[in-house]
Amino acid sequence: MTESRGKPIIVLSDLTILYDERTVDEECIREQLPAFAELVKQAGPLHTYRMTQLALWNAASLGTTSDEVVAALTQSARYNIAENVIRSIKQTMGRYGRLTLERSAGDEEQLLLRGDEAIMAEVAAEPSLKSLTDKHVDSSTLSLHHGRRGSMKQELLRLGYPVIDAAGYRSGETLSVSLADTTRSGIAFKLRYYQERAVDRFFEDSHAGGGSGVIVLPCGAGKTMVGIGVLARLQCATLILTSNLTSVNQWKNELLDKTTIDSESIGEYSSKRKQIRPITIATYNMMATNGEEQEYRHLQLFRERDWGLIIYDEVHMLPAPVFRMTADLQATRRLGLTATLVREDGRERDVFSLIGPKRYELPWKQLEHTGDIAAIHCEEVRVPLFDEPAYWDGNVRARARLAAENPNKTAIVQQLLSRHPGRSALVIGAYIRQLKQIAEELGAPLLTGEVDQEERALLYDSFRRGEYPVLVVSKVANFAVDLPDASVAVQVSGSFGSRQEEAQRIGRLLRPKRDHSGAIFYSLVTEGTMEVDYALKRQRFMLEQGYRYSLTSAVMKEETDYEA
Repeated sequence: MTESRGKPIIVLSDLTILYDERTVDEECIREQLPAFAELVKQAGPLHTYRMTQLALWNAASLGTTSDEVVAALTQSARYNIAENVIRSIKQTMGRYGRLTLERSAGDEEQLLLRGDEAIMAEVAAEPSLKSLTDKHVDSSTLSLHHGRRGSMKQELLRLGYPVIDAAGYRSGETLSVSLADTTRSGIAFKLRYYQERAVDRFFEDSHAGGGSGVIVLPCGAGKTMVGIGVLARLQCATLILTSNLTSVNQWKNELLDKTTIDSESIGEYSSKRKQIRPITIATYNMMATNGEEQEYRHLQLFRERDWGLIIYDEVHMLPAPVFRMTADLQATRRLGLTATLVREDGRERDVFSLIGPKRYELPWKQLEHTGDIAAIHCEEVRVPLFDEPAYWDGNVRARARLAAENPNKTAIVQQLLSRHPGRSALVIGAYIRQLKQIAEELGAPLLTGEVDQEERALLYDSFRRGEYPVLVVSKVANFAVDLPDASVAVQVSGSFGSRQEEAQRIGRLLRPKRDHSGAIFYSLVTEGTMEVDYALKRQRFMLEQGYRYSLTSAVMKEETDYEA
């Protein structure tokens, strides 16, 4: 790659940023851009970012000013930045906090929306807000109908006015719990420096004494510990929502290991058990399950106790029914945990308005440099198509399936794993038929959604102990699986262009290794097919975080021999 001595970015009038990584002084702005702009695409060394409203509002919520954003862009811009761009940045970020939700001093049940007279006149005239407001208190204040706090925040965000919620939160049912000094195995326990900082940032909201927001940390960085730290500081009844039963068990184990809570105080709310205790852990699927007589009958769990805190683990997975219930629960403190705020359904705005803005984020690369997560190399391996006539004769859906299940991938999986003898490896895919074939060829156990929780736990434990050098897994391993010794992963197929999934699968490798070695992630992509486009979309989030994919081509020579 040839280096250039020019400035690294070009800022266009539509708030698009073109970034050239070949420039000599590109490192500083590369680290700054994700704080206020979203990566749109990458074409070789040229990246396209866009400063969206939500990206700029999240920057504002973290205390970044519009002057700081403009200064960062000006310092690295190859050409002068147009005045309309500077004006748009300042206007967008200036909208954050112009409206505030407060409780009435005379009636704690009454909520008030406050702002300057000009903006309140605009809000009062907006037809979509009339059903949410009650009356004018004065020229700068509107009262809200009871229970419309969440809906008002959603609608104001849609109109371009992210409101600061200073209405406060109820304390909830008291629960005596604190962090343990030592784990059950006798090892001294203390939150890592960045976990402590994340907990502090959650409580730094000066408008309401803390109480709502999202913490963004890489997989393997201990987001669960941040949740436990917040719980211990609040000491209140807590509802934890997470992605699957494996994660439910991990939360329970970590709570028992890292806090003073006893097992009788922790309940599991699942298809097997309906325990409602001071700390209750449930899955999103359970919450979104329809009942025969009543839609989403398990959403009653939100009101079964006086919860002082709701933790949304993997908050980017929140289903629509939980969003709707959360809109009605704005008086309860809410903590979202995730490795990525990217949602494939585009509902990042609902996370912002209903769970809260981003309170703390630490880049993957920064934790890699400090050794808090493993260093990782990502490699995309292009695989020749097995049956071109069948591919081109099929419709779009059939082509996607043929490219993903390309039989040539099986031989290449074997060759890639042979590069890393003695290292624990995962083979991850989306299609069960393909995974069964690979598992048979490798003589490795296969873990899918059909495997019950007890057997899954046994397989995970055996893998951790090294009894199985390779584990073949379906999408059940995308989320909340603690496999600290996995150091190699081969992705053979995925859910089309899901950026979430790419980040989560790579996250399976990021926990620090006992021998301090790095990890490697291979993604097999069928050459000349739509899978190439899907791969580029899948990789976008990781590229935004500073990771790079090397590209090699697998040349098939014989049935099980290739060169990469």
